[in-house]
Formats: sequence, structure tokens, C-alpha cells
Amino acid sequence: MTLSMKDKILKRFLLASGEPISGQHLADELGISRTAVWKHLQTLQEDGYTFDTIKKKGYLLTNKPDRVDAASIASFLSSDRFGQTIEYFEECASTQTIAHELARNGAKDGTVVIAETQTDGKGRMSRPWESTKGKGIWMTVIIKPDVLPHQAPQFTLVAAVSIVNAIKSLYSNFTPVIKWPNDILINGLKCTGILTEMIAEMDRVQALLIGIGINVNQQRNDFPDTLHSIATSLSIEENKLLNRAELVGTILNYLENYSDLYISEGFSPIKKLWEEASGTIGKQIKATTLTEVIQGKAIGITESGVLEIQLENGEIRSIYSADIEVKE
Repeated sequence: MTLSMKDKILKRFLLASGEPISGQHLADELGISRTAVWKHLQTLQEDGYTFDTIKKKGYLLTNKPDRVDAASIASFLSSDRFGQTIEYFEECASTQTIAHELARNGAKDGTVVIAETQTDGKGRMSRPWESTKGKGIWMTVIIKPDVLPHQAPQFTLVAAVSIVNAIKSLYSNFTPVIKWPNDILINGLKCTGILTEMIAEMDRVQALLIGIGINVNQQRNDFPDTLHSIATSLSIEENKLLNRAELVGTILNYLENYSDLYISEGFSPIKKLWEEASGTIGKQIKATTLTEVIQGKAIGITESGVLEIQLENGEIRSIYSADIEVKE
């Protein structure tokens, strides 16, 4: 992973498990002077990290802010590609827009663009996305799978399965479910949205941009009144503040694993994982497409990831893109 010298020093402290680190040891390990180490520690303190000096032992990290910078995420990564390049911003208009530019200029497979807040975040159909500063995960992952353009929508389902399983591996007080095609819900309330965009030629995908927005540490008063009945956060449901960097790293680990599984074995194993986590299958739903409203029972997804709805008369309709309302 490519890290700045400051982030390399921070990563060492994050992995030190509360043990002090000698300034001289850091200098020798990183090939810099002790003065340079001290200057980087000063910069880290300006970023909100605090250190105590332990006599004859070195520096001890005593407090760290809740950030999703490269060093914080790196300590939770076990991936080979995803997250090995991270472009971090305190604020940007949209991680998706930056990712488009990076992808067109040769960004590596698995490059991540992540921000503490977005001023112009977007969901599906260009709907605005509320990106509360320092409370959520607002990121885009650039992936470069060897697939045809018609396979691109399946990666929204790959991402959904990755996020759900990452959440399940970390938290225990709730069960997230997937609402086809791109939302993750907890007790009927939305906590995550996924936006997949494609850069492609006629016969091949150059890059897929997987935009992921997750409400993590928001509390009720962080949401506008209009969202109280439809949105929640992981923190609200888990009843404690959560480590956002840990969640990012865990999602990237799963996303790499499931993307590779898709490439090696096709959509079938992903389809099985998706159906296990679905909050749509078996429910009565209303699907609003660009041209019509279809109501019926969601009976499954096809091998292409297309939703199938059975109408009252028994007819089965295939839904490629729609807004879905699950009826209780």
C-alpha cells in the first residue's frame, strides 16, 4: 500500500496495540531522522491525534479521532488490491465524480476515493444524498473486472452482499437485509445506498465505479425530519458509536473476495448469498419503472440479477430497473 510518511508513522502506532514506540526505532525503521519523526508527530497532533512521551520508552498514542484516512483503514485491510490505493478528502463535491476522473486516467483496480463529507453526493437517478460530516462512509471503489458491459449491473448485487456480510461480521444487535437492487435496510429503514456506474467501450468494461453511502454514527437528531421515518444508522441500531475505518476495511476485504468469486465462478454463488440476505424475496412489492407500476410478489432474481415478480394472475414479470416499495 502506498502511504505518505506521516501515514506510515500513524499506521505503526495504530498497530502497536497501546504500546509505546521509540522515536529512534521509528527513524531507523523508516529511514528518516528523529527530527522528521517529531515533525510528523506534530502534524498528526494537529489532525487530532494525541501522544504521551514515556520516559526511556518513546511515544504512546493516547487518543485518535474518528477518521477514515488511509492509515486508519490500512490497519484493517487483508486485501491484495482493494484499498491499497486510497484517495482521502476532508471534503469533496462527490467521490463518484473524482473516481470517474481517476479511472479515466489509469487508476489501479481497487482504488478507493473516500471523504469525510460530500457537498454534492448523489444516489440513483441523480437524487441528492445527505453526507453528514464525520458520521458516515462516503466512498467510491474503482474496480476493473474482465466482464462484458451487460454484466455490470450484477456488481451492485456483489457490493450489497459484501456490505451486508461485513456488517454482520462486526455487529450483533440487528440484522441488515438487502432491498433490490441497491439499498440495505434495518427494520425497514434505509442505512445504505449503492450506486454503480460504468466506463465502457462497446465490447468491454474499462472500469466500474461502486459508490457506497452508509449511515454509520448518525444519531436521530442528525437526520432531517423528512428522513426520520425512512432512515437509520448502524450506530442507532447497535446502540453505540462504531469505528468507521474498521467497517471500511472489512467491506473492502469482502468486496475483493466476492468480486474475485464472481470472476472465477460466475454469478451463481453471489446469487445464493444475495437471496440469503434479501429482504425483498417472498414479499408483496410495488415496482415503479419509468413507464409503469407493477404490483405482485417478488419470487427471486434470475442468473443475471433481474428481479422477478409474480402478478395476481400468475404472470411473471422481469424487472430490470425500478423503485421498489416493500409492502408489510
